[in-house]
Amino acid sequence: MKNIILCFLFIFCFSNISTNAQNKFTLKGVISENKNNETLIGVSIIFPELKTGTTTNEYGFYSITLPQGTYKVIISYLGFASQSDTITLSNNLTKNFSLSDSLENLNEIVVTQNVEKLNIQTPQMSVNRLTASSIKEIPVVLGEADIIKAITLLPGVTNAGEGASGFNVRGGSVDQNLILLDEATIFNSSHLFGFFSVFNPDAIKDLKLYKGGIPARYGGRVSSVLDIYQKDGNSNEFHANGGIGLVSSRLLIEGPLKKSEGSFLFGGRSSYAHLFLPLFDNNNIAYFYDLNTKLSYKLNDKNSIYLSGYFGRDVFRISESFSNTYGNTVLNFRWNHLLSDRLFSNVSIIYSDYYYGLNLSFVEFDWVSGIKNFNLKYDFKHYISDKFKLQYGLNSIYYKFNPGDINPTSETSGVNPFKLIDKFALENAVYVDAEHKVSDKLAVSYGFRLSSFLRLGQDELNIYENNKAVLFNEDFQIYEKADPIGTESFNRSNVISSFFNIEPRLSLAYQINLNNSIKMSYNKMSQYLHLLSNTSSPTPLDIWTPSGKYVKPQLLNQFALGYFNNFKNNRYSLELESYYKTVKNRIDYIDGSNLIANNAIEQVILNGEAKAYGLEFLLRKNEGKFKGWLAYTLSKSEQQTKGRTNTETGINNGEWYNTPYDKTHDISFTGSYDLNKKIKINTNFLFQTGQPSTFPNGQYTYNGITVPNYNNRNSDRLPVYHRLDASVTYTPKPKKTKGWQSYWVFGIYNIYNRKNAASISFGQNEDTSVNEAYRLSIFGIVPSISYNFKF
Repeated sequence: MKNIILCFLFIFCFSNISTNAQNKFTLKGVISENKNNETLIGVSIIFPELKTGTTTNEYGFYSITLPQGTYKVIISYLGFASQSDTITLSNNLTKNFSLSDSLENLNEIVVTQNVEKLNIQTPQMSVNRLTASSIKEIPVVLGEADIIKAITLLPGVTNAGEGASGFNVRGGSVDQNLILLDEATIFNSSHLFGFFSVFNPDAIKDLKLYKGGIPARYGGRVSSVLDIYQKDGNSNEFHANGGIGLVSSRLLIEGPLKKSEGSFLFGGRSSYAHLFLPLFDNNNIAYFYDLNTKLSYKLNDKNSIYLSGYFGRDVFRISESFSNTYGNTVLNFRWNHLLSDRLFSNVSIIYSDYYYGLNLSFVEFDWVSGIKNFNLKYDFKHYISDKFKLQYGLNSIYYKFNPGDINPTSETSGVNPFKLIDKFALENAVYVDAEHKVSDKLAVSYGFRLSSFLRLGQDELNIYENNKAVLFNEDFQIYEKADPIGTESFNRSNVISSFFNIEPRLSLAYQINLNNSIKMSYNKMSQYLHLLSNTSSPTPLDIWTPSGKYVKPQLLNQFALGYFNNFKNNRYSLELESYYKTVKNRIDYIDGSNLIANNAIEQVILNGEAKAYGLEFLLRKNEGKFKGWLAYTLSKSEQQTKGRTNTETGINNGEWYNTPYDKTHDISFTGSYDLNKKIKINTNFLFQTGQPSTFPNGQYTYNGITVPNYNNRNSDRLPVYHRLDASVTYTPKPKKTKGWQSYWVFGIYNIYNRKNAASISFGQNEDTSVNEAYRLSIFGIVPSISYNFKF
C-alpha cells in the first residue's frame, strides 16, 4: 500500500513540475443550464484551431490547460443551443457558461456527450447514456416512466421477463450490477417485485450505464455500473412538476435556498391502486412510495456542499396472513473543493441501508433482514494538460449483514426467537485512471484499482472436516450438507479471511477519420458480495452475503472490440461491439438447496465459473421529426461447476449449461415521431429468445408417489418473448413556457395482447389425472393515461 501512495505522490508532483515549466495557462469554470442553474454533465468544450477540447465532470466543472494565445471556443451539448466565444489566455482564467434550451432539439431521444466526440475520438466504449426526458417518452406498463425498463431497450441489456426485478448485462446476473444513486449503493432497484423501478425520472439529471471499459474509479461488481445523478434543484426560482396516472402519482418541488448559491429539491411518488381493491372485496394490498431529496449550496468559488437522500418502501399484504415490507434508505454528504485551477476534489460520506421485513400471521412470527454500509470516498480529478488527465482516489466501505431475525408475534405461537449470525466486512480500494491523447488519431485510457476485502470477526463460525462444507455422496451421486465438527468465535476486530486483487483497466480508440474509429478495452474486476438466489429473478427475500472462508470473490476478465461510425452529418450513428468475458468463483447451488433462513449457507453452495460472449449492434437516428434506435444482440451466457475431485460429478455432470440470463437473440426498436407541435407518437418493439428453464422429461412411480424426472439444468426454454407498445403525447399549449404547463400521455402496452410466458409449471389435473403444463402470463394488453404538469 505504501508503494501505491508513493506512486500517487510521484505522479502528482511530476505532472505539476512538467506542466508548470511550460508557457501554458489554465481555463476553468462551470457550465450550467440558464433557466435553473442546474450544472450539466458531459458538456463538450471544443477549441477548433487546436483540435482539442474537454468535457465537464459530474458536477459541471471543466478545466483545460493550453498554450498562451487567443482562441475560439465552442460549447456544445445536445438538447441545448451551442455557444461560441473568443478566449484570450495570457494568464489563468475562470469562465462560466450558461446554456439555453434549443427548441429544435428538445425532443432528442438519446442525449450523448456530443456524438462525434464521445463515439469517435475518446477511448470510452460500451457506455450508454439516457436523460429523464428520453425515458419519459418510452411506452411502459401502466404508464409509469421507468429507468430500468428503458435501459433494457439497449443492446446487451435484458431482464428475466415481465414482473421480474433488476436487469442483466452481457449475460451477467442481477447482483453483478453496481447501481449508484448520487454515489450511494442501491441494493434493490425495483418496486412491487419488478413492475416499477425505484428511480423517479423527475428527480434524475444524468444516467450512464457502463457495460465494459469500466473506469478504475468503479469497483465491487463484475458486470456493469449504472451511475445515476439526481438534480441539484433550481437555484433561480421556485418550480414544481408532477404527474397523475391510473396507478401512481408523483410531485417534485425545487427552489433556491439563496438565489444562485443554494437550492433544495424534494420529490415523492406513491401508488394507490390498492385503495380501490376493497370495492371489489379484495383484501390484498400492494403499493410503494419513495422520497428523493437534495440540498446544494455554493460556499464560494472553490467550495460547494451537497446533501442528498433517498427513502423508499414497498408494502405487500395477502389478506391477514402475510405481509411484506422492504426498501432502500441512502444518505450522502459531499464536499466539492477546487484545490487549484487544475485539481478538483470530492469527499463523500455515504450511508446505505437495505431493509426487508416479513410477517407471517398464520405461523405468528416476524422476520427482519438487511444490509447496511458506511462508505468514505475521496476522489481527485487532475487536468494536467489538454492531452493528459488523471483521476485517482480511495474509498473504504464497512458492511454489516443481517441474514435474519426471527421473532414470535404471540406467546402461543410456539416459535422461539431465532437470530441468524450477523456478518461484517471491510472493503477498501485505491485507484488511478489516466486519459491520454497520444496523437490526433490515438487516445488511450489506462489505470488500475487495488482492492482489498477483509471478512471481520463474527459471533460464531462453523468448522468442517477438511474445510469442506459440502460433501459428495458417491453411492447416490449427489451433493449433501456436511455436519460441522465444531464452531469458533471471534472478536469484531479479528480478520477471518482477507482478499487482495489488482484490477488493471485499459481502453483505446484509433480514429480512422473524422467519422470512423476502432476501439478496444480490457477490464479485470473483483466482486466480494454475492446475492444468494436460486430463482431466475431475484426477490426481496434473497440475501446478500460476503466472501469469506467458504465463499470466494468473483473475478472477471473482459475483452471488448468495437467499430464506431457517424454518417450523414452525424444524423446517424452506428456502433458495433463484440465482447468476451469470464468469471471465476461464480456461486452455484447443489440440487435441493434451501437458502431461506439458512444459518450455514456454505453447506449448499459450490464455486464454479461462468463465461459470456456476444455481438452488439446499435443504429441511431439522432435528428429530424423521426428519431430513435434499433438494437440487436447475439450472445451466449454459460456456467460450469466441475467436480472437486475425479470422483465427483459437479453440477450438471460438470458440463457447461445456460445461465438463466442467456438470451441468444435480443432485438429492440425505439422510435418517436413529431406529428406536429402538439402531438408526438412513441413506440417500441421487443423480441427475445425465451428464457432458459428446466422441464421434466418423464416420471416414475415409487410407493404410489409420482416423481418427475428433470432434464439437465436450463436445457429447455420458455417460448420467445415479444410485444409492441405505443404512446401518444399531447401538449395542448406547446408554446407556453411560463406558468402552468401540461401534457397528456395516452399509452397502450402490448398492443396485440401477446400472452408472454413468465413461467411454465407442470402438474396433474385433479379431474382427469392427466399431466398438464400451466403457463403463467403477467400482462396482456394494458392501456394507460397520465396527466403531467409543471409550473
